[in-house]
Amino acid sequence: MTDEEKKRHDYLSWDDYFMGVAFLSAQRSKDPNTQVGACIVNPDKKIVGIGYNGFPWGCSDDKLPWNREGPWLETKYAYVCHAELNAILNKNSESLRGCTMYVALFPCNECAKLIIQSGIKEVVYQDDKYHDEPICVAARRMFDLAGISCRQYASQRKSIVIDFSKTGANAKPKPTEASLHDKRE
Repeated sequence: MTDEEKKRHDYLSWDDYFMGVAFLSAQRSKDPNTQVGACIVNPDKKIVGIGYNGFPWGCSDDKLPWNREGPWLETKYAYVCHAELNAILNKNSESLRGCTMYVALFPCNECAKLIIQSGIKEVVYQDDKYHDEPICVAARRMFDLAGISCRQYASQRKSIVIDFSKTGANAKPKPTEASLHDKRE
């Protein structure tokens, strides 16, 4: 077997792939401080929901505040829908029972309730920067009681780069023996 006939060995692991989708989804967020994405995967490794943090449909990103501090009604916290909520609402399957959610940031207590109620059985998160905050302590407590497993994502790679010039219609095909022969004539 030639090297060309062998499969690639540098392909993405399932965890890298699904967390990569969550991170790509986060790029849709207009939040200037925190961009979070979520990807829900069924037991057959099929994506069944994707979401990112942002304001509800029909609520202009220019008319509500993105502030992190100030009176509650003048902060984003009164209005933002978290990535987990959006991924659950954007589901493309009848049920999320037994699914895994990949999410950039460990879920808060409100998202934990949604995850539990939807039947998701595992949460894979990348960042846990609010670990000791009451909203995350409560989320962990509920996950433990509901039997939801949580694990921190351990990346197989430092980065995933999407180079549009090397994919699909933009990719330059490798020359074949026949095409090289045609160029010589």
